[in-house]
Amino acid sequence: MSENLRYWLWLQRALGEGAYIKNMIEDFGSVNKLYSSNILEWRMSPALTAKQIDRLEQTDINSVDEIIYTCEKNGWTIIDYDDERYPNRLREIHNPPCVLYVDGILPDIDNLAVIGIVGTRKASTYAIKVTHIMSRGITECGALVVSGGALGVDTAAHKGALTAGGNTVAVLGCGLGASYLSENKPLRDIIKNNGALVTEYPPFTRASRTTFPMRNRIISGLSVGVLVVEAGVKSGSLITANYALEQGRDIFAVPASVLSVDFSGTNKLIDDGAMVATKPAQIVSVYAEKFSTIDISKARSVDELMNDESDKSANVEKNENKLSFESIEENREKRLKNEHKASTLNGDAKIVYQCLNDCFLHIDAIIEKTGLTSAKVMASITQLEVMGLIESTSGKRYKLS
Repeated sequence: MSENLRYWLWLQRALGEGAYIKNMIEDFGSVNKLYSSNILEWRMSPALTAKQIDRLEQTDINSVDEIIYTCEKNGWTIIDYDDERYPNRLREIHNPPCVLYVDGILPDIDNLAVIGIVGTRKASTYAIKVTHIMSRGITECGALVVSGGALGVDTAAHKGALTAGGNTVAVLGCGLGASYLSENKPLRDIIKNNGALVTEYPPFTRASRTTFPMRNRIISGLSVGVLVVEAGVKSGSLITANYALEQGRDIFAVPASVLSVDFSGTNKLIDDGAMVATKPAQIVSVYAEKFSTIDISKARSVDELMNDESDKSANVEKNENKLSFESIEENREKRLKNEHKASTLNGDAKIVYQCLNDCFLHIDAIIEKTGLTSAKVMASITQLEVMGLIESTSGKRYKLS
């Protein structure tokens, strides 16, 4: 915690998230000098507008003490712009956050090849599998995956990194402690113990349609490159890509089906010059010389990663339907219907559902993970199978449908 923390919180509280603060700090010399200046000096500064001056004047610095107390009470860290832990990479963007609220331990961003992975929430099975494989592969080579903690591509990106035994960072579009996306809370709990949850929004700030586009600049700002998987022409993922271009970051894109008009944003990025990414090595090789943490010899092919995942689950049916571009839309529709059904779950069924994923899990492992009795687990499994949310295979093993 720097000695200027209260001033940075005051500035953020006065001007809001995403404000262009760098000119102000350059003009006044420091944030505490900005605070201690009188209103005449504020009015004489070309870096401040009349509206901003009104907000600065009306904001009581003592109001930030409640934020500090709340974070201390919950074990959350506040990293302000002057703090040595604040990533230089993020400090250099056009409109860096005044502060970062962190749940977990923020990795050494400046000395890591950080890859932001973004894409649609309404991801197809193809996009989910590709994201998981790419994220796992680049993590194995020493890169750090950053994403947004949302459903779809974001979730697959975080899980891929965790499967590789690495850390990951989720940049949230809400405040820590906010009630958001309850079905992903178990994943966020794992992330904060294997990396960090990061946000510029004060504790308990609710998510809205404006908070997510704003947080996207932080995802790209922390990264050296951004990988886009299955995005619409007008989507938050392309907003992140645009931020990345403004910030001088590399853009990678996984080719999408030419038949899927609604999710052709990645193909447009490729047309506009983004680097094509069809295997992890294409991404990490760009940073092998710059970052000592990257070990390109650990890069594996997609086939090797797919086979390894199948072996580890020991559960993927050999006659499992092969993915094709023709089946992507059908898979997407099924996934969305299942997500709607899952949102209605409660009680034991919800607990069992949240502990499952795309790999078959033995009944004993489900009982251990959930802490429920075998009778309650079996009753929940029956309910979930009837709803079409899970499927089974031999040996009492189950996975999400």
